[in-house]
Amino acid sequence: MTHSFDKSYWQQHWQHTHGGRAGSMAGNPPNPHLARETAGLVPGTALDAGCGAGAEAIWLASHGWQVTAVDIAAEALARAAERATAHGQAQSIRWVEADLTTWQPDLRFDLVTTHYAHPAMPQLAFYQRIRDWVTPGGTLLIVGHRHTGHAHHHPAEATVTLADITAGLDAADWEIVTAEERQRPAPGPGNHTVPLHDVVVRATRRR
Repeated sequence: MTHSFDKSYWQQHWQHTHGGRAGSMAGNPPNPHLARETAGLVPGTALDAGCGAGAEAIWLASHGWQVTAVDIAAEALARAAERATAHGQAQSIRWVEADLTTWQPDLRFDLVTTHYAHPAMPQLAFYQRIRDWVTPGGTLLIVGHRHTGHAHHHPAEATVTLADITAGLDAADWEIVTAEERQRPAPGPGNHTVPLHDVVVRATRRR
């Protein structure tokens, strides 16, 4: 069985406050690729597209960024806002409940980033959509799953390869800084870890 990543799916995904995968995700640390890939950037405006429970948005705010964090699920945003307040970062983050397949920002950003976000549209089209929100000289950072297929049961259009992403970044408009597939351990059932296969692309907009 596969499913659609629509509003109903994400509302159900986040509805349980305690226990389960969504509950554990609510307390996750920020994605480790974020710190490494933004280490040399001068903080400015940032968009976290599909922010979930806010770990990356809060990390960016704590490092001097003014963050707009967008997600379709009100429950995820409520948790994220609570977490930001607890970390003293509430003033540096604007939380927006919106569908990223139709939402349009009113400005471009110095950094546009997304971490494992799955909207109700083909994954590659989503990446192509958010890249237009990067200001000239700004950075696009995409961190996605390279799904192995047997455990995730995601629609085919939710999976893209590294080559798919980089092919959509015209060399006349983008300088690709990072384009890698990386594997790292993540908490799994019980005390076990499971491998995550990440696709990481960072690019600088030329114009």
